[in-house]
Formats: sequence, C-alpha cells, structure tokens
Amino acid sequence: MSTPETRRAFLQIHVCVVLWGFTAILGKLISLAALPLVWWRMLFVVAVLLLVPRVWRGLREMPLRLIGAYSGIGVLVALHWLTFYGSIKLSNASVGATCIALGTVFTAMAEPWLARTRFQPRDFLLGVAVLPGVALVVGGIPPGMRMGIVVGTVSAIFVALFGSLNKRLVEHGDALTITAIELGAGTIALTLLSPLLGTVMPGEALAFAFPSLHDTALLLGLAIGCTLIPYALSLVALRHMSAFAAQLAVNLEPVYAIVLAILLLGEQRELSLAFYGGVAIILGAVLAYPLMHRLRRIEHPEMLAASESKGMVD
Repeated sequence: MSTPETRRAFLQIHVCVVLWGFTAILGKLISLAALPLVWWRMLFVVAVLLLVPRVWRGLREMPLRLIGAYSGIGVLVALHWLTFYGSIKLSNASVGATCIALGTVFTAMAEPWLARTRFQPRDFLLGVAVLPGVALVVGGIPPGMRMGIVVGTVSAIFVALFGSLNKRLVEHGDALTITAIELGAGTIALTLLSPLLGTVMPGEALAFAFPSLHDTALLLGLAIGCTLIPYALSLVALRHMSAFAAQLAVNLEPVYAIVLAILLLGEQRELSLAFYGGVAIILGAVLAYPLMHRLRRIEHPEMLAASESKGMVD
C-alpha cells in the first residue's frame, strides 16, 4: 500500500492543480500582453517572499552552486509561463490549458535523463495515450487558434524540463527559498530578454507596461493564490512522487480551466464536441495512472519496499 507521505503528496498536488486551474482564466482576463503579465506575476511573488525571514535564512545556508542550479530552472519556468500565456492570447484559456497535457509525453522522456530515474515504459505509453486527445482538441478549434497550439506545445516542453530538474534537486533546499530563487531568476531573465523578445513578439516589450488597477488586482490574485501557494506546495509534494506522476495529475488542470472558462468566459461557443472528446481522453489517462501503478505494485511487490526506501513513487 502507498505510504502516508505519498498519499499526502497526491492530495497536495491536486490542491495545486485546482488553484492552477484559475491561471488560464486570469491570464485571459488580464489585459497585459504575455511578457509583462508573466513579469509582474513573478515580481509580485518574489516581493512577498523577500519579506519572509525563513527565505533569507535558506539563502544564507545554500551553496552558490545550488543557487545557480535553481536559478537556471527559474529561467525555464519563466519561459514556460511566457509561452503558456502566449498560447492563451493566441487562442483561448481552454486551449492554452489543454496543451499542458503534452507535458506527460515530454516528462516521460526527460525525467529519466534529467532526474536520473529509471525509464518507465508504462509511463511513456500512458503519455503517448494522451496524444489522440490532443489531436481531437486541435481539430475542435477554429483554424485561427492553431498557432496557440504550437506555442502551447513549446510551453509543455519547458514544463517537462523544469519539472524533471526540480525533482532532481528539490530535496536540497527549503521550498519557499527555492521558489524565491527560481522566480527571482526568472524575473531577471525576462527583464534582460525583454528587448530581444520585443523585436520578435510585437507588443511584448516591458517598457511602460504598467497594469491598470483592475489588472493589478487580478495579478495579485494570480501571484499569491495561483503561484506562490501552489508552487511552493508542489515542491513539497515532489519530494514524495515522481515528476511524471505530478505532471499527469496536472493534466486535470485543463478540466478545471475549461469548466471555469465556460462559466466565466462563455468559451463553449468557440469550441466543438471534438474538443471536449479530446479532453475526455486526457482525463481518462489521468485516472488510469493510479490504477496502472497499483497493478504494478501487486505484480512486483518487491518494488514497493524499494520505492518507499527512496521516499518517492517512480
């Protein structure tokens, strides 16, 4: 049977997913372009964390090499959010959130390499099983939104990269300290890259991109409720579960986002039944994962002791 730590980790990651379900909605409601939206989101989180003494203690105790590694991961996080909100702006909240489901395929390939875990063929096959759902999603949207799928796929690649690297390094620091380093580095990276990004993405320059009072209120909700709390909580959960299992759970985010988009934005008028059929396939893959993992433990009981000794589920 699974350990209490593992069960708590799955509960924690699902709390994160519910909170993340609001990110696509808020991203659509905020009038800022993708780059300033992500920049302000990260800046607000870092500003709050710098007021926490625990974060400063963690920074003083952390080796420079590890700070550098977390900073590199933070750049990947920033690029993920930039492409995620770019996808939403190019399509809609439902499409942008659904693209994240591709992260399972990329994570199944990246985690053994980056996190130095054993390659799991079942994980890879389950990740591939998501692809027909994504294909239906693509076929169920207007042609003008398909560039949003392309950008969303790039976003899913970044998810796999930073999720796998966080899995490898998460046990070496306090969750709030890691969050502060990663998002702080991401904020600096976007600041330095903004002139370049502004030339290839018109309207994305940071200069004078100050949010209105309405956008500021939404950004604060996005930063605290949908970023700081779930980001730190997901790092805690990642200590007791694999990056693939966490990413597969995150595939539920589109479900929450789509329900919210229907209720708050009326996006069902833009999408066909094929789109919702694709979402159903993705949801089926999410629900199949714990069943497959339970069967694997029954077939190979010796694997349970090994996984518990590592404090994680592979």
